[in-house]
Amino acid sequence: MPAPPSPAPLRVAIVHDWLDTWRGGESALAEVIAVYPQADLFALVDFLPDAQRSRILGKRAHTSFLQRVPGAARHFRALLPLFPRAIESLDVADYDLVISISHAVAKGVRTHERQLHICYCLTPMRYAWDLRETYLASAKALRGPKRLMANAVLDRLQRWDFDATPRVDQFIAISEFIRTRIRHCYAVEAMVIHPPVDVDFFTPGASPPSRVAYCTASHWVAYKRLDLMVEAFRELPRHRLVVAGDGPELRRARRRAGPNVEFLGEVSRERLRDLLRESRAFIFAAEEDFGIAPVEAQACGTPVIAFGRGGAAETIRGPDAAQPTGAFFAEQSADAIRAAIQSFELRGVATTAEACRANAERFAPELFRERLAGQIGMALAAFRARQAVPTPC
Repeated sequence: MPAPPSPAPLRVAIVHDWLDTWRGGESALAEVIAVYPQADLFALVDFLPDAQRSRILGKRAHTSFLQRVPGAARHFRALLPLFPRAIESLDVADYDLVISISHAVAKGVRTHERQLHICYCLTPMRYAWDLRETYLASAKALRGPKRLMANAVLDRLQRWDFDATPRVDQFIAISEFIRTRIRHCYAVEAMVIHPPVDVDFFTPGASPPSRVAYCTASHWVAYKRLDLMVEAFRELPRHRLVVAGDGPELRRARRRAGPNVEFLGEVSRERLRDLLRESRAFIFAAEEDFGIAPVEAQACGTPVIAFGRGGAAETIRGPDAAQPTGAFFAEQSADAIRAAIQSFELRGVATTAEACRANAERFAPELFRERLAGQIGMALAAFRARQAVPTPC
């Protein structure tokens, strides 16, 4: 008797918003590709430098018409009003499983009823929902005709984003904070799988750290609140702050900084690791969706002083924990940051490098891959079982 035919291989499409540089979303993408190395990759645009492409197994994305717009490599974000149409132009109809990794429009890719669409949601679009004012202020569009035009674009984008929600069969949020935002914005429930952090790279140093200066690092956009950290240290002249990273808010922060704040600009991963290893504590002022940098700091054995809302509340163990890894301040203000640092200096927090490291290991890439593969496997089995049930005549 002939053997039954082997099941067809699973056809997987991974949809990312865009590829132009390497940040936390791209780290999550790399780990999703590690789970599904046979997958095809899709994005609005793909301008990722070749030096970083090995981390996604050398894949190049199938892109939208935005890729061919003159000057798109530098200015594709200015084409925001076209993003919904562009993501809908990507053809993923031939795939069994669609995984979108979305902080903007990737979740809105068009799918059909014979496909399972899982969205790993980094956040609902910040600028279309609850951080609109922050982004408009950064773009100098708080009033006048620019405000009217921006509001019209963002209102339309928000309506599209909500209307595209039923295209997703299951949402996976990166944090409890984002699960709450998904419920608020989309009126659906999600489960949580925290994103991966490269704890194999970010490790404590071989020699005892100097612990002289505080540090912070990010891509400096408005909601990261570099301005508050710089202002806080202007009133703490005996303490040093080292700032790593670049971004649109950096120039403004430089103008307001005192001589005890040092700006390094963009640094290599190796230089960042050295900085985290040597720092007295990592300062984090954003209400972040998850916040990979504070976990990287803890992986290096360094405590974190953070705004106590958002993802940081899930990744840092405060002073009341059995094995604390940092401290929190209750409001986003220079005074609150300054008071938290002074308290840290005067009373100290009973953190240890070992406790910080152990806490960070909860977010190891292999644990992320195991959890993601398990959840998608269960969702796929349930989806196929539903598809196998005959439709009543």
